[in-house]
Amino acid sequence: MTRTARVERLTRETQILVELDLDGTGVVEAGTGVPFFDHMLAQLGKHGGLDLTVRAKGDVEIDAHHTVEDTAIALGQALKEALGDKSGLSRFGDALVPLDETLVQAAVDLSGRPYAVHHEPAGMAPLIGSYDTTLTRHIFESLATSAGICLHVRVIEGRNPHHIVEAQFKAVARALRAAATPDPRSGGIPSTKGVLS
Repeated sequence: MTRTARVERLTRETQILVELDLDGTGVVEAGTGVPFFDHMLAQLGKHGGLDLTVRAKGDVEIDAHHTVEDTAIALGQALKEALGDKSGLSRFGDALVPLDETLVQAAVDLSGRPYAVHHEPAGMAPLIGSYDTTLTRHIFESLATSAGICLHVRVIEGRNPHHIVEAQFKAVARALRAAATPDPRSGGIPSTKGVLS
């Protein structure tokens, strides 16, 4: 079974292409016009075991919001498509990821019901390069909504904004990887309802 997807999203503000292979080796090609976001997508692919191609053109001369948001939406749609009916998957995944002084916990349920809970320290620096740090929560909310997953992300410790955001992407990557891993003991859809939607 091939667990791949290709999603194109075209609006008046952005042109997005996402190609995703859930059973990849972490090869990522990301070009969004927002260098720090590209770096975060590389973390998602590498630590999630995903092959990921993202090509985005957006109105970054205004700011990065539309490009980052629409990329997260397209990525969530690709994830949903690649997961299929989720038969035989572990469904749940969690990770606790340290990055120097930072510690982040993430948990995922491939429930089919979108929900996102996000906690990070107050007073984050507003920018990392051209990346608006308030977008991190919005990325995970957009991803969870379009993928139809439940996602919790909590920064337990952290001072450096780069570390805080990067550890979140790494933790989400590892949690997604665990949730999407086939469970040899699973007998079909991992739900007593018989469906995940």
